[in-house]
Amino acid sequence: MSVAEPRRIVLFRHAKADWPQVTDHERPLAERGRLDAATAGSRLADTGIPFDLALCSTAARTRETWKLAVHELAHRPKTVYEERLYEASPGELIAVLNETPDDARNVILVGHNPSVQGLAEILPGADTDAEPGAETGTGSGEAREWLKQRGFAAAGFAVLSFTGSWKALEPGVATLDDYWAPSE
Repeated sequence: MSVAEPRRIVLFRHAKADWPQVTDHERPLAERGRLDAATAGSRLADTGIPFDLALCSTAARTRETWKLAVHELAHRPKTVYEERLYEASPGELIAVLNETPDDARNVILVGHNPSVQGLAEILPGADTDAEPGAETGTGSGEAREWLKQRGFAAAGFAVLSFTGSWKALEPGVATLDDYWAPSE
């Protein structure tokens, strides 16, 4: 694959978690979370994106979200459970994505807020047609507005694209193409 071909990153926030008496890392999904994870998987399948790689946090709720969602996809990508995604900053998520082999074109990252939302906000480049003081970021204005007004919902996902090597992924190089969240 040429690094000049567009790449896609799907940032997928874990579904709604329960609050039993366990450590945060071991929190399972709530019943609604299990339903929303499967619905999100169906919507991911509808995008038609053929994922080459899934990067998933090691937390119980992200692993469970991914397990339920991936069953809806036509092709199951290689999945790497990555400890560094748990409690990561947006910069740490970028560092993990920078390690992605360049033969992977489409990557889904299953993680947590606030880092997933933070990454969805900093990866899009500036809108050069925007008036001074206007909202920045390129791509779907509707998706940017949703994230700005409502935040990154549990079981929601954002689709971003960029051209270049994974090593070159940094703030400002991507386009926010779409955002989906389960109905509230």
